[in-house]
Order: sequence, then C-alpha cells, then structure tokens
Amino acid sequence: MRRFELITLGTGAALPARGRYPTAQLLNVHEGLYLIDCGEGTQERLRAQGINFLRIERIFISHLHGDHYLGLQGLISSMHLMGRKAPLHVHGPAPLKGIIDIQLRASETYLRYPLQVHVNPDVSGTVVHTDHRLEVVALALRHRIPTTGFLFKEQPAPRGLRKDRVAEIPHYLRDAVKQGADLERADGSVVANELLTLPPPPPRSYAFCSDTAYEPELIPFLHGVDLLYHEATFTEQLIGRARETMHSTAAQAATLAREAGVGQLLLGHFSSRYKSEQALLAEASAVFPNTLAAQDGRRYPIAERTDVNNL
Repeated sequence: MRRFELITLGTGAALPARGRYPTAQLLNVHEGLYLIDCGEGTQERLRAQGINFLRIERIFISHLHGDHYLGLQGLISSMHLMGRKAPLHVHGPAPLKGIIDIQLRASETYLRYPLQVHVNPDVSGTVVHTDHRLEVVALALRHRIPTTGFLFKEQPAPRGLRKDRVAEIPHYLRDAVKQGADLERADGSVVANELLTLPPPPPRSYAFCSDTAYEPELIPFLHGVDLLYHEATFTEQLIGRARETMHSTAAQAATLAREAGVGQLLLGHFSSRYKSEQALLAEASAVFPNTLAAQDGRRYPIAERTDVNNL
C-alpha cells in the first residue's frame, strides 16, 4: 500500500493551551514529506514523532499570524546545522521571504542548502506545486490577513494487472501494460489493455483550511475530498466572536463539509478557552456525523481502495 497519511503536530489556536501546540501538520505521500504550517514547537513535535527534518521537501505556510509560522526560522536553522544539502522549498505569503532573509542576515547565517521561497497565489484552484506524488492547489481563505489553504491531490496510480491474466504478460512488458498499452503477442495478435488490467484505485485527497470565516465559495474546490481539515475555533455560542475575528464555528465547518460532500471532517485550531474538544465535536457531528476532533500527535491515514484481483 502507498502511504497517504496526515500527522497533526499542533491543533491549538493563537494562545497556548495545555496539551495543544500551535498549528503544524505533516503530510506523508508515498514517503515524501510535506510540512503544513509551522507554529512554535514544531521541531519538538517532529522529534517526538521520530521524523527526520532533512526528509521534509516542501513547507506550506498559510498566513503570517504567529501561531502558524513562528517555528519556521528555527526549523530552517536546524536543517542548516544538521548539514542539509538538498534544496528546501517554502510556499507562503509575499512578505515571508523578507522575514526569513532579515533573520538570516541578523544572525550572519549562510545556509548550506538552497532555500527557495514561493509566493502563494490568491485565487482558488491555482496549482501551487506538482511532482510525481501529488498536485497542490491553492484555496483562497477569508481571514483578517491574506490566508491560503491547500488541497493536496494524489497523482493517479498505474492500472493494476489482473491476477488471472498476469502470466500472459512477459515481465519486460508489464510496466507498459500498467501504463495503458495493449499487449502485442509474438504471433502478431493483440490483447486489449482492458482485458489484462483493472482500473487503478481512485486518487486520494486532503484539504487544509485553517483560519477562515465560513466561506461557501470553497465548496466546488472541496467537493469529494477524502479528508478535510477545517478550523473550528469556537462553538455557535461565540459566533459573534467568530465573525469579529474571521474564524469559524464547529457547526460552520461541518456545514461546509456536508455541502461539499467530503469523506471525513477533521476539526482543529481550537480556542484555548475549551479545555476539551467535546463541545466542538458534538456541535459539528450534529451537522456532519463523520467528524473527528484533531489531537496533537495523532496520525490520520487515508486508506487506498484497491480490488483484490489487482496487482
């Protein structure tokens, strides 16, 4: 099975809370590591999970409120001290590069590795990054400062070889058949690809929507996502505070999940006033039953759906 797994390193909102770190997540796609936001303490949380910092290929920063990026400079410096050589790509708001540069200059730090900072687009649906594992698409969130969510979409897998027909295919032709080629036999006859293969498992997807007011314009971009992480800073009792700070309630997050027809909703970014997430979870579950409350250090795998006859 190819891994597609989220680790929630921090689930808290702006103020510190016992048992909750500021926002940070690690997405593992086929053993490629992508860090999403980097609040204070992210290095410690990565260590606790046994994650090698140097394996992180890209970092996606949603916005420049401190609880989402103040751990970034320390992580960049640690990678330097650990002897990183591979390029590191950081995606974030336009001012982020200047913030990083001024801190490096002030400490007279000259990184041992190339650091490339990319500016987040401000239009939903814009492709941010593509590689052989996934495609990353921007989501324009609605917050007090420019804020971007991210949709991570797994690249399609090759077709699977049918167990009952695989013996007919020479080893050196199997990769081509998996890619959709028909089988040409030595006698000149041709076997159609659909007789030898099965469709690949559907690509998986994960969406990260943190720090945003309720935004129904996201629904078309979130339609059918396997796992949606959405902030739920407050309950409906504090909807006035949610509007004032441009955050969401648990019920609003659940409404968005229901309207978008997502597979599962994961709540996070909990205000420190809530010692337990149960009130937020109960409120959201009444609207969208397949809801979980994120926990620091918890892993959320998205299973690959495969056919038993598929090789």
